[in-house]
Amino acid sequence: MKLGFIFTLLISFFMLISCQKERLIDNNYKTVDLNENNNGNHDLTNNQGVGAPCENGYAGKYPCKGLDLLAHINLSTFESYSGNDSWGWTDPDTQKEYVLMGLDDGTAFVDISEAMDPILLGKLPTTTEKSVWRDIKVYKNHAYIVSEATDHGIQVFDLTRLRGAKPKQNFTPDRILQTVPTAHNMVINPESGYGYVVGTNRNDEYSGGVHFLDLNEPNSNRFVGGYGEAGYSHDAQVVKYNGPDQNYTGKEIFLGSNETKLVIVDVSDKENPKKIAEQSYPNVFYTHQGWFTEDQKYFILGDELDESRIGGKTRTLVFDLTDLDKPQLFHTYFGPTDAIDHNGYVKGDEFYLANYTAGIRLISINDLKNKNMNEIGFFDTFPEHNSTTYNGVWNVYPFFDSGVIAISDYDRGLFLVKKSK
Repeated sequence: MKLGFIFTLLISFFMLISCQKERLIDNNYKTVDLNENNNGNHDLTNNQGVGAPCENGYAGKYPCKGLDLLAHINLSTFESYSGNDSWGWTDPDTQKEYVLMGLDDGTAFVDISEAMDPILLGKLPTTTEKSVWRDIKVYKNHAYIVSEATDHGIQVFDLTRLRGAKPKQNFTPDRILQTVPTAHNMVINPESGYGYVVGTNRNDEYSGGVHFLDLNEPNSNRFVGGYGEAGYSHDAQVVKYNGPDQNYTGKEIFLGSNETKLVIVDVSDKENPKKIAEQSYPNVFYTHQGWFTEDQKYFILGDELDESRIGGKTRTLVFDLTDLDKPQLFHTYFGPTDAIDHNGYVKGDEFYLANYTAGIRLISINDLKNKNMNEIGFFDTFPEHNSTTYNGVWNVYPFFDSGVIAISDYDRGLFLVKKSK
């Protein structure tokens, strides 16, 4: 979201949030205080071995269902004003897990190998100015960080530098790619080794569409084209296709959330990308982000502005992509609250939705073919209300092998949760 509308929205956003920065603490739950003296050590344990188990609908003061709170690092510990996106990295040598947490003024690196005792190793400051928007992705032990901050470029950071790093450090990037000076997001297809930089300047050569970045040689990344015929791409997923449409088996497929429509493009040939299809849907306001089911038959999509514009419960759209040339709106799922949906990801037969003021929602999709989506868990980091404000959960990262789920919250920093046993 950008330009005049976003400026107005952002002013209202900051005015609202400035009144809601208090921290929630009670006798059952302690906010992590990672200061210089304890090097990140703290006491969140109790006789049940977790920071705050989900009992009788609450983990401390946080409403929950089926998800226990392990730890929390608040924004004051990060020395930042707001949080945004997040991603994860698992060190292939040590198997340690790390959260890469986006902040208004940079990116934090948190060792969560002991999830109840996370260690803030330090921050990589923003290249230029602060920004609400920052996004991080990982490929071959390198983090690639973009922002809408003016002239930010793409920060490249070798994550193996975190091995043995002592808290709290002020990190520097290994290099900065300035070919694309500003971007809303970046996605990576690990099977091809290509990054796809989206949400760039609308006046650039691809009209704010996608720029292709070859990541296969970490020390010599290079841009190799792009695609802008479908206009501005806010977010995307790119996969090596192995779904039901045999016409595209083995192809590299770009699924773009392009403000008013889902865009499907064959990007196998970087010099000659080919549009496959475009598809909109009823009551479109802002096509924000989506994710394939693991069988690549269904694409689960969110519209960020529908709840605030027309009201109603959180709406999630499911497209049947059995035929990539003819995407069909298959099912519309409505959640239990009025909150705005943001980023959502599929892991196995579950959909993890960052739902702003309603926290994260865990939705079973194991019977999606019969249009059944059932909420089986949630963790609400913003218990004040579930209305249509841009407070609360920005992103959820559910892909750690340990089962730890990282939640990045705009107002309250980083939460680590795990399914209740």
